[in-house]
Amino acid sequence: MEGIYAAAIVLGFIAIGELVSIWSKARVPSLLVAMLGIFIFAKIGIVPETVIDDSMLVQVYTILVAPLLFHMGTLIPLRVMLKQWRSVVIALSGMVVAVGLVFLIIAPIFGFETSVAGSGPLAGGIVATSLTTEGLTASGAASAIIVLPALVLMLQSLPSMPMTNFLLRRYAKNLRDSGELHELAAAHTEDEAEAATKKKLVTLPAFLVDNQLFMLFLILVGGSIATLLAVPTHIPSSILALILGIAATAIGLSPDKAMERSNSFGVAMSGVIAIVMAPLVSASVQDVINAFLPTISILIVGGIGIVAGGYIATKLLRWKAPLGMSVALTAMYGFPADYLLTNEVARSIARDEDEKEALLNVMLPPMLVGGFTSVSSGSVIIASVLVGML
Repeated sequence: MEGIYAAAIVLGFIAIGELVSIWSKARVPSLLVAMLGIFIFAKIGIVPETVIDDSMLVQVYTILVAPLLFHMGTLIPLRVMLKQWRSVVIALSGMVVAVGLVFLIIAPIFGFETSVAGSGPLAGGIVATSLTTEGLTASGAASAIIVLPALVLMLQSLPSMPMTNFLLRRYAKNLRDSGELHELAAAHTEDEAEAATKKKLVTLPAFLVDNQLFMLFLILVGGSIATLLAVPTHIPSSILALILGIAATAIGLSPDKAMERSNSFGVAMSGVIAIVMAPLVSASVQDVINAFLPTISILIVGGIGIVAGGYIATKLLRWKAPLGMSVALTAMYGFPADYLLTNEVARSIARDEDEKEALLNVMLPPMLVGGFTSVSSGSVIIASVLVGML
């Protein structure tokens, strides 16, 4: 099939998934719709099983994965992460306990490769899933195992998002009724104003920050340096790119959201989604059936681990349990669901616009930092380490 046709078909399924997710207010995951749709159409012969390879999106992933991880390091300023250190600790705690339980319970039953295949996406998000899928493919794992990360990614948000909605609503109601809400919101506004006055070591001229081609060059340089350093340091380029992105943003060598400024984020994400879709499209129905029981087992065990780890860390840090467990659960869906869920809860609980803004000021920063920690930094490190063990 011509590359342009194949790319249009793949992006068509992704776009339909996005529309369904928007229509359902993120209750139906976009990736579930996109992956399930392309799998069904491939199996009944409407779409060729080579559609992912023909689309050239896998090559896009190969080039842009390191720059994408550099970009992820620029998403949240280091000072914001330091302010929200409890969210970082809680998110990491949930991930570590979940991965530990998966290896403790799932590995003896289904094998070591199955544990690795499930732990990557369970620890957070599509980028970790793509790294895990790539590693399993390179190691020569069986097709029923290679398809497992995609299945975990497709299904893990179904139980976690309603649970987060319930917990956040409970937390928001307590804040609203206790009178604590406006005090916390005022403290957040004061912190933001203080952060805005701080200068960085380097200040890029506005004409460079606003130049899309220069921003694209910047993130490609960041990804290239990470790839170059991976050989002598023996540290995965994914981890190095993430660290370089955080460091570059902290000192001012890169603006925040660098890839979005270059208008290349959507292209990079299409490559990431394609690498995750590829094993599912080429897998047989029997492979998917064989992977279904391990997938459900990983979701149950891992979900319990995330909630338990998040709860323990929340109690040790003397934080509110509903908010802490919500932050931990972001590992199972990430951005933009964490943003959408928080907005939906704030809108439904608030009695007026001022109250809604106050709720968002209190709940959104920890939820976004928790999601960032689990879906980017934490999950990339965990996925890279797990793949290295294969």
